[in-house]
Order: sequence, then C-alpha cells, then structure tokens
Amino acid sequence: MIVHCCHCRWCQRETGASFALNAVIEADRVLLLQGEPQLVNTPSLSGKGQKVARCPACRIALWSNYAGGGDLVRFVRVGTLDEPDRLPPDIHIYTESKQPWVVLGPETPAVPEYYDRNAYWPKESLERRARLFASRASGS
Repeated sequence: MIVHCCHCRWCQRETGASFALNAVIEADRVLLLQGEPQLVNTPSLSGKGQKVARCPACRIALWSNYAGGGDLVRFVRVGTLDEPDRLPPDIHIYTESKQPWVVLGPETPAVPEYYDRNAYWPKESLERRARLFASRASGS
C-alpha cells in the first residue's frame, strides 16, 4: 500500500542501521515459501509494542505487526525481498531523528514524525486499507 523509510531511533536500534525500509501490505498478500517465522514481542515508540516475525534459522526480521493494524497489516522489510530495488520509499518518516549524514532528495516526501495518511497515501491504497478494516469490523 505504501513504503515507509523510517528514521526513528527505535528502527535504527532494531535494524542496526540508519533506517528501516518497510512495505506496508495486507497480511493475506504475504506468501511464505517455507517454514514458520518466530514472533517476538518488542517495544515500540508508541508504547503499544510490535510483533516482529523473524526467520527461526537466521533471526532476520521479515516483518512487523503494529498495534494499529493488528494482524491484518504487515510492515515487510524490503531488504528481505528477492527484488528490493522495486520498492523505493514513498515517504521518509521520523526525519527529525535521521542521521545527519543521510541526505534526502526532494523527489520523495519527508516528514519530521508520523503523518496524516490521507495526505500522503495513494487513493487506491486508502481504498485497500478501508476494505481491509471494514472486513475486520464485519467479522469476515
């Protein structure tokens, strides 16, 4: 639905890098080719925590589920995909805490913290999200 490049200190600490690149997508669109990930509950900036799905063999984080989306939405780590080049960031978030040597180009929106989804998400992505949460509300 959207690709976040998150520069918050929590993502920096968790990835051991300058940011996390996450593709936000419906959980039912994520296909596991083998095995079952290990779910690890970890703290998050919101205080509500997140579940990080890790490969049980190599412990690499595959995706996260945050409280707001529950198990319906996954924040898939783009670097774990076969073709990560196909998913550049749509927006840079929490840039107030980005590393000072990371230079952001003017072609991609950047916000100091989080943002208003309606202002930045494509219309199609907003519609997909609405359908997803409507199905949860209706129990289907």
